[in-house]
Amino acid sequence: MRSIGPRGRSTGRRHLRRAPPARPAAGGRRPARKPAKNRVEKSEARRQAIVTAALEEFCARGFAATRLDDVAARAGVAKGTIYLHFDDKEALFREIVGTMLVPLVAVLEEGPPPDVPIRTVIAHFFEMFVQEIYSTQRRNVLRLVMTEGPRFPELAAFYYRNVVERAISAMRALLARAKERGELADDTLIRFPQLIIAPALVAIVWSGLFDRFAPLDIEALLRAHLDTLFDGAGS
Repeated sequence: MRSIGPRGRSTGRRHLRRAPPARPAAGGRRPARKPAKNRVEKSEARRQAIVTAALEEFCARGFAATRLDDVAARAGVAKGTIYLHFDDKEALFREIVGTMLVPLVAVLEEGPPPDVPIRTVIAHFFEMFVQEIYSTQRRNVLRLVMTEGPRFPELAAFYYRNVVERAISAMRALLARAKERGELADDTLIRFPQLIIAPALVAIVWSGLFDRFAPLDIEALLRAHLDTLFDGAGS
């Protein structure tokens, strides 16, 4: 539309109207946002890095001497990031136990099929101990509990309730069933299921103190213990 001059003549100029904001063309893409899944995965990766760093710091310095600043530095995160996931060092310890050992206890609690001989069950348990605990970072968790537990009874109590008590209860149930089937001559192992795991705990202590002087053949030790255990138990 042409504009009109002072004397009613057309000026030949048009009024310019501001064009509306351009809209994305049909099928056009907006700037991509990071998918929620990626954010969750990154958060979980940071959480796992914190847990791993905490275990390494606990083992290197001891629980009392470890600072969250040290954990953050080793994990490559800001100290504040730790508080997004954990309240304090105790919560980190509980997370380590919960993620690294409790799942193995759950496997024991599930139990084998009822027709599997108890000797085979214990042999499989020993194999799992070697592969999933003794040969991994989980060995350091057990050693940490042994060394720090007396000084931090609340941590020891948490470990007992969530690992030791549950494992003993599951093992005792398996042994009682074996006795009912006539696989055990008496109830010694039922009363003292700690006898089964005793050499494994000795191996944990030995590996921390004496392995550099006299490496222990853990698999041979457990095979010998299995033979001695069940010969003595009358199987």
